[in-house]
Parts: sequence; structure tokens; C-alpha cells
Amino acid sequence: MVDHINAALFSSDQHFDADIVIIGSGAGGGIAAEQLTLAGFNVLLLEEGAWYTRDDFVMQERWAYPNLYQEGAARKTRDQAIGILQGRTVGGSTTVNWTTSIRTPQPTLAYWQSEFGVNFQAQNDLKPFFAKAEQRLNIQPWPVPPNMNNARLQQGCETLGWHSSVISRNVNGCANLGYCGMGCPINAKQSMLVSTIPAAMANGARLISRISVRKLRWQGEQVTAVEAVPVDQYFQPRSDVRITITAKHYIVAAGAIGSPALLLRSEVPDPSGRLGKHTYLHPSVISGALFDEAVNGHSGAPQSVYSDQFVWPADNELAGYKLEVPPLHPVLMATKLIGSGAQHAALMQQFNHLQATIALLRDGFHPQSQGGSVMLDQHQQPVLDYPITDYLWHGIRRALLSMAELQFAAGARQVLPIHHDASLYSSWAEAKAAITQLPMQILRQTIVSAHVMGGCNMSSSAQRGVVDPYGRHNQLGNLSVFDGSVLPTSLGVNPQLTIYALVWRNCEQLIAELSP
Repeated sequence: MVDHINAALFSSDQHFDADIVIIGSGAGGGIAAEQLTLAGFNVLLLEEGAWYTRDDFVMQERWAYPNLYQEGAARKTRDQAIGILQGRTVGGSTTVNWTTSIRTPQPTLAYWQSEFGVNFQAQNDLKPFFAKAEQRLNIQPWPVPPNMNNARLQQGCETLGWHSSVISRNVNGCANLGYCGMGCPINAKQSMLVSTIPAAMANGARLISRISVRKLRWQGEQVTAVEAVPVDQYFQPRSDVRITITAKHYIVAAGAIGSPALLLRSEVPDPSGRLGKHTYLHPSVISGALFDEAVNGHSGAPQSVYSDQFVWPADNELAGYKLEVPPLHPVLMATKLIGSGAQHAALMQQFNHLQATIALLRDGFHPQSQGGSVMLDQHQQPVLDYPITDYLWHGIRRALLSMAELQFAAGARQVLPIHHDASLYSSWAEAKAAITQLPMQILRQTIVSAHVMGGCNMSSSAQRGVVDPYGRHNQLGNLSVFDGSVLPTSLGVNPQLTIYALVWRNCEQLIAELSP
């Protein structure tokens, strides 16, 4: 049996059959593929992206972004206000993420219980599944001293008396290269690409890459088939070949933009009215800082220190935000830095002396923070409309202030909030006065995101959710959603470990229900 098929090579219509078909090979689809294959099911795993491996990962942005990311790493919200980094390759975003692995915060779980009736206490506790995922993917606190980019975050926190902590990473044999976002060239990152997917294939799972699922056929309360097409060299859906797939159970794991889009294209029942709605991003803003000594933010583990000083403010009317750092690489940095011409060039010449801090806003916990909506364009492709409310703008300004204060406390010579009306400030007092006056407007304030959550939220009530607490669709009995789209809010932490644990738990329930 051929275990990998490249759909781009199809020249005629195709049909496949399986016990379970999984649409998407990221954190959710990868975990599900291994667990369901080990349980004895005939599994077919589908991925829109290509199957690249370590030999392809040449540590170059110009290759990685067009080949490994949605829309060439240029995906944006409908109004172009927020850039979204999302993987599109075998392993999904786990192949290109920065390895940060943090358990779901207890306040987030408590909020889900109070608002959505989703109970993760007592026998429903997620802790055993966090532990299983951590063991399977070698997730543990990073034992190596942080690179200078992370060390400056740690140093600023220590000076100010703020919280900071070492990050756990899903790596094994990591060489501390710093190029995680371009795919790991030594297979140290324990992504789905090198862990669960090869294990599933060794046990009989089949993988079809470069395939775009366009629709689920359904009748009554059952999905009856998948309709798909190959993609072309630019990962755009082709129309010359049709692929159909039938299965006993269908798992959608295409990510929190792709999964709602597929269900919208399929016009599945949506009595809750929540399909595609309440999609969250952890909207993130950036602050640059110049130091006298070299920072070399391109070298070493991208993320190894974080601060939760501001994630859970005592005042619920204030937006919480997490402080981390991004890796610094030339294209990523050049496209986010402000200014043009000589001003931009002067900043790029100081590349190795630049430190960057990011603040990830925790969205979904306030009436003015209900996320965005996935909709379809005229080509039936997804677009995310994400309005930025006054509540979020207020949080963004507070985040810029916190980051500037932190960077000066860490010894920065100058600080540069990444806002098109900002400039280099030489003291905390000067930065504070300027940031207080910056106009909070889209396209003037740079906003990014690498985390997409929600759009198919789980709830104990079919009136308040698209799926139940085990990811089962509330109206179509043989359909599950196993990815970050089921999260009822954002998390306040990087999402991969939450998805691993949640899907592992949901797989055990599904196996029990489907086994004879």
C-alpha cells in the first residue's frame, strides 16, 4: 500500500475510502491520526500543503514563507489590519511554530465552564492529557540559557519586579539554531511532521498532500462524502480533477480559519448561529529596542522566556496581554519595521543590535472582545473579518507602554514602538509621553498574530456552540472538529499544547464510541 500520495500528480478523477478521514495535518489532525491508527482504524489524512521534510528546510525565509505558510506568510484580515502567520504544510503550524508549549491557564478553563458549561474538572481533568502530550513530544522547560533577545525580556522583568518564567519547548536534540519558523533542518522540533504522522503511517495510515477539500456532502444527520480537488504549484484549488472520499467518520482539523470555511462551504446546519463567528487571534503588537551590545535575535531558541505580569489584570475591564519575544530574521523584521527609504535602511543596518518584544492580547473574555468572523469570498476561499474595538485599542496602548518600560529597564539605548507614527525614543519618560498620544488606528498601528482560535466553538449547549465538549458536531453525528477552532475563547497562552491535550482526550472518547 502506498502510504503517501501527492494529489498534484492526479490527471483523472479519484475515489478513496477509509474508516476515518482527517482533514488537516496540524496539531489536531496529527494527534488524531496517530491515536486512531493505533486503535486499529483505517485512517486517511489529508493536507492542502506539501509534504516537505528536513532536507527541504534550508533555513531561508525566501523559501520557507511561500512554501510552508498560508498565502505566502502574507495572510491578513479583511481590512488588512492584522497579519496572520499560519502553517500550510504537512504538520501544519507545528512544522513552523516557535515550539512554545504551555498548558491551558486555569482562569481560561474556569471561564469556559461558567460561560459555556465545558467542565474540565474531576474525571474530565485535562492534566493527564497534558502529561501524555508532554511525554510523547518531549515537552519540557528549556534547560539552555536564553539567547540575548529572551534574556533582555527576563532582565527587564527582574529589574521591575515583574513575573517571568522559562518556557517549555517540544524539542529533542535541539541545536539552538533559531530557525524554527522555517522548518527544523535536523528534526529536533517534535512537530507532527516528525512524530505522530510518521508513527501513524508506519501503522497503516495514508497521507494525501496537495489536496484541497472543498465540501462535505451530507444528508439528514450524516456526512456522506468529502469532495476535494488537487492544488496547483501555488496551492490554489484546481478544477480539472475531482476527488471523492467516503468514510464512516469525518474529522475536520483544518485550523481555525480553514475548518469554519469548509463547514460554511458545505452549508452544514448551524442553529446556534456561531459557525465562523467568535474567531480569536491573540492580536499582538511589537516593540523594538536598540542595545549597545549585539542581541543577535536570529540565533538561539526563538522563545524561551515569557511574562504573565499583565495577562490576568484585577480589573476585568482591562485587556490582558502576555509578553514574549519573536525570532528576528531579515525578511520578517523588514516587513514589520516602520519607516521607509533611508530611515528603514538605517534601522536594518542595526539589525543585530535590535531586540523585539511582543504583547499577545487575550481576546474573548469581554463583551467588546468577541473576535472576528470567517466568511467566504467570491472564490469560496476564507476571509477573516476582525474588528478592533476600543477595548482592544486601550489594551494595545497599555501593552506598548509596558514593553517600552521593560526594554528601558533591561538597558535599552532607544525604544521604537512598531507604530507608523512612532519614532526612536531615548528615555522611558519620552516614550511614555509619546505612546500616550499615538493614534490607535488600523494600518498605523502594526498588529500581527500567529494564533488563530475559535469559529467552531465547543459548548455543553447546542444553542451556544457548534460542537459538544468532545468536538462532536451538534447536528451531524459522524462529524468531529479536532483543532483550535473549537476553543470558546483565546487562551492567553500559545495554543499547541492545549490542542494536543484536548484532541488526545477527544480521540479516546471517539475510539470508545466507534469501537465494536
